[in-house]
Amino acid sequence: MVVFTTFAPIFNTLMKKKLKVGFWEFIARIVLKNRIVILGVIVFITLFLALQWKNIQFSFTEANLLPDNHIINKEYNAFLDKFGEEGNLIVVGVKDDAFFTPKAFAAWTKLMSELKAQKAVDLIISISDLKKLQKNESLQTFELVPFVDQSQTVNKAYLDTIKKDLFQNMPFYEGLLFNKKNGTIRSAIYLDKKIVNTAHRKDYIVNDFIPKIEAFEKETGIDLRVSGMPYIRTLNAMSIMNEISLFIGVSLLLTSLIFFFFFRSYRATLIAIIIVIIGVMWTFGLLGLFHYQITVLTALVPTLVIVIGIPNCIFLTNKYQQEYVAHGNKARALQRVITKVGTATLMTNLTTAAGFATFIITNSELLKEFGIISSLSIVALFFLCLIIIPIYYSYQPVPKEKHLRHLSRNYTKVFMAWIEKMVKYNRRHVYLVAIFLFLISSIGAFKIKTSGSLIEDMPKNTGFYQDILFFEQEFDGIMPLEITIDTKRKKGVMKLSTLRKMDELQETIEEIPELSKPISILNLVKYSKQAYYNGNPEYYDLPTSQEQSFILGYAKNATKNTQNNIMKSYVDSTGQVARITTFMRDIGTGNMATIENKLWTKINKIFPSDRYKVVMTGKALVFEKGTKYLLDNLLMSLLFAVFLISLLMVFMFRSFKMVVVSLIPNLLPLMITAGLMGYFGIPLKPSTILVFSIAFGLSVDDTIHFLAQYRQELTRNNWKIKKSVFATIRESGLSMFYTSVVLFSGFSVFMLSDFGGTVALGGLIAITLAFGMLSNLMLLPCLVLTLNKSLTNKQEFIEPKIDVLSKPEKETKDSDK
Repeated sequence: MVVFTTFAPIFNTLMKKKLKVGFWEFIARIVLKNRIVILGVIVFITLFLALQWKNIQFSFTEANLLPDNHIINKEYNAFLDKFGEEGNLIVVGVKDDAFFTPKAFAAWTKLMSELKAQKAVDLIISISDLKKLQKNESLQTFELVPFVDQSQTVNKAYLDTIKKDLFQNMPFYEGLLFNKKNGTIRSAIYLDKKIVNTAHRKDYIVNDFIPKIEAFEKETGIDLRVSGMPYIRTLNAMSIMNEISLFIGVSLLLTSLIFFFFFRSYRATLIAIIIVIIGVMWTFGLLGLFHYQITVLTALVPTLVIVIGIPNCIFLTNKYQQEYVAHGNKARALQRVITKVGTATLMTNLTTAAGFATFIITNSELLKEFGIISSLSIVALFFLCLIIIPIYYSYQPVPKEKHLRHLSRNYTKVFMAWIEKMVKYNRRHVYLVAIFLFLISSIGAFKIKTSGSLIEDMPKNTGFYQDILFFEQEFDGIMPLEITIDTKRKKGVMKLSTLRKMDELQETIEEIPELSKPISILNLVKYSKQAYYNGNPEYYDLPTSQEQSFILGYAKNATKNTQNNIMKSYVDSTGQVARITTFMRDIGTGNMATIENKLWTKINKIFPSDRYKVVMTGKALVFEKGTKYLLDNLLMSLLFAVFLISLLMVFMFRSFKMVVVSLIPNLLPLMITAGLMGYFGIPLKPSTILVFSIAFGLSVDDTIHFLAQYRQELTRNNWKIKKSVFATIRESGLSMFYTSVVLFSGFSVFMLSDFGGTVALGGLIAITLAFGMLSNLMLLPCLVLTLNKSLTNKQEFIEPKIDVLSKPEKETKDSDK
């Protein structure tokens, strides 16, 4: 209210004057005549948004790329409602002959006991306190009795016997606790499902779990391997958080150094840094204000603000210095920073924001939040730049000669002269090169493959990623794939006919090399038969029709009486729905589809749809389907970006030819990028999918700057096309070069990431922007010259209904400077 009251009289006065001046002259007067008030409002907004930081949280789940109402999401949520969080398993593995020695085994037992005592742990299955089924004939049930006599573990011979007995006589635990072929041992640690998707998971992993693992390794000298979704999520999230600081710091340093190199001015560099820092603060404030979580995508937005903000500062600072050199009047130069480039800067920021905003239409909450935060941050950044830079320079001395030397440096003169020469004398060669690149890139684009792996983009040089590979090698993966079988009747799971069908399906799963040995109630039933025959492993099998009445009776009693066993989560409370869990390797989208088809072929064959309802779900499948969903929607979002930006161009120029001219130089770099992805084997995945819309929105900025300046030059040069084109190159070419270098360098910062997807995102956008710069400096003016040969008057540039472009003035040295 205070702000409104302060602004009201100023606003009313200026609105009366607005009819007599242009739109941007009106804005310039507001900014330059009310500097203190405007700066106060910016400080107020910054403080308000800073107070919202307390609401910022990091995402504790994997990126869900599917809409909430998608059938895959509905099935997965139904599974969670029935069986709880499936990603609550941590595995600790060891492959060392020294494990079965008294010292190491005692340390292992101690480690498992300490972990089991934690409130965050729900259940531990480990050799040290392993239970085996034993028949109790008097009670007609099975009892769980200790597999290891702890009093004998000081004896090496006894431990060797335990090892032999485990590998030969305990098929129930094969694939879960040991690899019989390689001799690898592991423990299964099931966390409390209530903490898996909360901050308590990180606290437990970092403060309790990891220190105990490290203490064991230090005591025994044995290297432990740790994996599982809770562990991977936590360390992966910590890596992302660390990279946020890295990206912000490096991008700010790099872009600031480039800015200083161009302008050789500490004052200019300082205000650019202040502006982007405020922009970053606003971005974090918007995340808190909307209660959005920091995800792998929203974590990139602060760096994007820096990378996009510095070019804005470059363009406005360069225009101020050019204006001052032209007429030597500081006041007029500051006013024209707003009036002459206000529309062009607004449009460039709107097109950049539009490139990000297209993700809002994907129906994916993850991409929606990314699109909303990034587009709002970019628009806010535009106003910060347009307001703060003129106000700042109004309090500063006029530019010194050394600050203006960059306008006539030799390397810039040589580069711009080469551009002019190519456009003037080698237009045909420019077209031939463009056509050649398009054709070659088109061939490469057809070679692009897709990938939908949960772990593919994780940092390869980290210990937890190497542990993932270890468990893939030893136990066929750690990514859960779930199959639920609804028998449509209570206690239908324990029917022998159902168990036989499940057994047939599990045999198919075991035949697929990318999948691990499955776990289900079927394993317990087979183990029950083995226990009934006094633990003979030859009887680890389904009971026959003759055996089922008494063996399944024993098994039902054991399941009923034993609440703390691994099978309690594999049948629902009514006995109607069974769950089969298998784990899969990092196999990618194409292989996942093959495996899925193979499983569904078997499922449809053995489970009639009128008697059973079978659902396949799990983290790995949801992520793969999300990737496919994004791929299917990529073209739609890109076309929407093209359509939206074309509308902005129509509003700006009201010329169909200019829309065509603006699109061709910006679509060519996208095709070149697609070709490079195909030739170098870079797959389409959630990270690289973002490249095209983002790069298009950024690349078209140079086009707008060029065409806006071109239109002004036409009116200044009496509609002479060639003269106007080359005047435009000289006027805007330098700023386009500067901003493109900053964007290229800024996005290259992402290549410092340990995450493959982030590296690909930064590298591909940087390459696209580099080609975009050359395309806009060379192909664009060539197209303007070719398509506008017949232009003799204003017919190709109808005045917009709202005159937002400033009129070119005759430059004179004023006496009132």
